[in-house]
Amino acid sequence: MDSSVTKVASAAEGLHIAEDQVDHLLGSEYEHEPVPMSARRSAFSVTLVWLGFPMIITGAMTGSLLVLGMGFSRALAAMIIGNLIMFAYVGLLGLIGTKRGMNFALIASIVFGKKGYVFASGLLSTLLLGWYAVQTGITGALVSSTYGLNYVAMTVIAGLLYIGITFVGVRGLHYIGLVSVPLFVILGLAVAIDAAATHSASTIFSYAGNNGVATMSMGVGLTVVIALFIDAGTVTADFNRWAKTPTASLVATFSAFPFANLVAMLVGGVMTAALAVPNANPFGADNMFGYLNGKQMAWLSALAFLFLYINLGSVCSHCLYNAATGWSRILGTHMRVMAVILGAIGIVVAAGNVWAFFIQWLSLLGILVPPIGAIILVDQYLLRPNSQIESDWRPGAFVAWGIGSACAFVVEEWLPYLSTAISAAVVASVAYYVIARSTSTSVALAKS
Repeated sequence: MDSSVTKVASAAEGLHIAEDQVDHLLGSEYEHEPVPMSARRSAFSVTLVWLGFPMIITGAMTGSLLVLGMGFSRALAAMIIGNLIMFAYVGLLGLIGTKRGMNFALIASIVFGKKGYVFASGLLSTLLLGWYAVQTGITGALVSSTYGLNYVAMTVIAGLLYIGITFVGVRGLHYIGLVSVPLFVILGLAVAIDAAATHSASTIFSYAGNNGVATMSMGVGLTVVIALFIDAGTVTADFNRWAKTPTASLVATFSAFPFANLVAMLVGGVMTAALAVPNANPFGADNMFGYLNGKQMAWLSALAFLFLYINLGSVCSHCLYNAATGWSRILGTHMRVMAVILGAIGIVVAAGNVWAFFIQWLSLLGILVPPIGAIILVDQYLLRPNSQIESDWRPGAFVAWGIGSACAFVVEEWLPYLSTAISAAVVASVAYYVIARSTSTSVALAKS
C-alpha cells in the first residue's frame, strides 16, 4: 500500500516538474495570479490575438443568416449596432483585466465569491469548450462534404492541430492570427467583390431576404450578433490582462468589435445578397468556402482547404484557450494540461456532429451569459472598484444573475421582437445594483 502511494506521489511530482519545465520554455500563462507588468505583451500582439478571433468563416456564415432572415439593409443595421454594443461591453470588461492583470476566473472570484466563481467560470469555460467542438465539427463537415473525405478523420486532424496551437499559449494565438487574418482579408474581399461584380450596390441593399421574405426581427438579429461572441467577450480578461496600457486594451478590443467581426459578417452578407440563392444554406455549400471551391480550380480549392483549417483553427484555439484557462483555475492545475484534456473531449464531441446545434447554442448563450458580464461591470465600476477576493459566496450576484436570465427567457418565449441578450444584461445589472445598495443600506442600519 505504501509503495503504491509512493509511486502515485512520485508520478504527480514528475508531472508537476514537467509542467514547470514546459512553462519555462513557452512562458507562464498565470492561471492563478495576475500577469506582472514585466510579462505583458506588446499592443500589436494583444491586438493580433483579438483580431484573429472573430475574423472567421463562421462570422461570414452568421452574416449570411442575418441577411437571409432580415434582408441586407436591416441586417447591416443589426451588425453595426450589435458590434458597437459588443465594443462597449467587451471593452469595459477588458479594461478590468488590464488594470488588475487578472484572468476572468480571478475577477469572477471577486464578484461571485471564492467558491461562487466556479459556477460563472465553469459555465463559460464549458460553453467555450462547446464552441471549440462546434467549430472543429464545422471544419470536418465542410472538408468532408466538399472533398469527399472521411468526416471523423478530418475532424480529429483538425482538433489535434488546434490543441497544438492552444498548447503554445497566448503566443500561439498571436502566431495563428498572424497567418489567419491576412488570408481572410484577401480571400474574403475577393469573394465579396467577385460575387457583387455583376450587381449594383442598390440591388444588394434592396435584397429583401430569403425568397423575398424577411422573417427575423431586429431584436433577434441583435441577439444573434451579440451572442456569437458573448461568451468569449465576457471572459475577455483572459486576453486583455496581457495588455500593458488601457489604450492598448481598447485598441485590441476595437480590432475585434466592431472591425474584424463586422468585416467577417459583411463578407457573408454581401455574397448572400448578391447571389440571391433561393433557400441558401450558409452551413452547407452557400458560404465563402463553397464559393471558392465552386470555381473548380485546383489551386483555388487547395488554397480553400488550407484556409479553412487555418481560419477555423484561429477561433478554435482561442475558445480552447479560454476554456482551459478557466478550468485550470477551478481545478488548480496548468492551462496546457487542461488544453490537452479538454481538447480531447472536444474532438470526441465534435465527431458526434454537435456543430449542427449552432443556433440553439446562440439562444442558450443569449439567456445565460450576458448577466454575468453585466453584474461584473456594475460591481467593478459602480459599486466596488478596488475590491479584492474576500467572501466565499456573494448571494446578491447570483440572485441578479437568476433574475436577468429569467427575464431573458420570457423575452425569448413571448417577446421575440426584443433582444434576448440585451434584455438579460440590462435587467441583471439593474437588479444587482438595487440588491447591492439595499444590502449595504440594511447593514449600515443594523450597525447604527
